[in-house]
Amino acid sequence: MQHIFKHSQILSITSLTLILAGCASDQPAPPEPDPIISGELMLRESQGIASLGDNWKKGKQLTERGNVLVREGQAKINEGNRLIEEGNRIMRESEETYKTIKK
Repeated sequence: MQHIFKHSQILSITSLTLILAGCASDQPAPPEPDPIISGELMLRESQGIASLGDNWKKGKQLTERGNVLVREGQAKINEGNRLIEEGNRIMRESEETYKTIKK
């Protein structure tokens, strides 16, 4: 009976060792450190960012110029409408004067 008990102990210790080893292998590998950025890569990326900034400035300038043109255009539309109203008034007065003379 002792012989069976001894085998059971050895089997239990072996099983425990295998279980612990299995648990240890389930742990994720430590994360790899970020690669060191080369100077060339930093220059390329900074030039790309600078290009984005330049494009944004260009877009802002175009927007501002467009707003100026819209304001100028609206002023011209307002002046054109004023001239049309004045021209219609003058034509209407001329027609009324002509009708009065013809009577």
